[in-house]
Amino acid sequence: MENLSNYFGKNISRKRIVITGGTTGIGKATAKLLASLGGHIFIFGRDKDDFDQAINDIKTQAKGEVYGLTADITRREDIELIWHEIDNTLGGIDILINNAAVPANGIIDEEYENTKYILETNILGYISFTKEAVERMKIQKKGHIVNIGSMSAETQEETGTVYVATKSAIRGFSAALRKEVNVLGIKVSLIEPGAVTSDLQPGTKEKHREQIKKMEMLEAKDISMSILFCLSQPKRSDIVSLQVRPHLQII
Repeated sequence: MENLSNYFGKNISRKRIVITGGTTGIGKATAKLLASLGGHIFIFGRDKDDFDQAINDIKTQAKGEVYGLTADITRREDIELIWHEIDNTLGGIDILINNAAVPANGIIDEEYENTKYILETNILGYISFTKEAVERMKIQKKGHIVNIGSMSAETQEETGTVYVATKSAIRGFSAALRKEVNVLGIKVSLIEPGAVTSDLQPGTKEKHREQIKKMEMLEAKDISMSILFCLSQPKRSDIVSLQVRPHLQII
């Protein structure tokens, strides 16, 4: 049997990996894991303090290069700047992990401008970054796109109507995207977590720790391991969709 350390690392080492929303939560945990396996990582996020902290944390265990900047995925000029930096530092892209998202409530509680920003982040951000990644990946005839969705697309809770709309869109987008780009040698995986401790979750960090202890909530590193599993498959094998739930979150 193949050595598992080789199995999980061979598709990561020296790969050029871009993680949107890579400064907190799932994005940061994934950046730390993949950088520790020798991946060359590029992250970005909106908050400079979060970005500075993330870069320092990721570099402590990194075996690959770590780059990034502070930027907002909803701003066209920021998107152009990010890809300019990606091309200059990484020289291209092998793996895109679409993760940047913001929380949202029901339509009664959300104002128009905030809803617009949510849609631009949670949907247009995924689409626009995927388009740029595909333009580069199709030239090399290989690549892997991982979209982080949510079990909200399935549970459709009434308290998060707007968020449900965005994650349902990502579910449909991922399915159609795979059909479009598989012929170009590009893989697409959708991961839909249940409750994960992050800034998106309501409640205090102390409350989150209690829920994790009760097995009602996942840690961000749990999803990073799921991402690694998807990325570690041989060329012949695609993990198309993966749902990851806390043991006692009954959906």
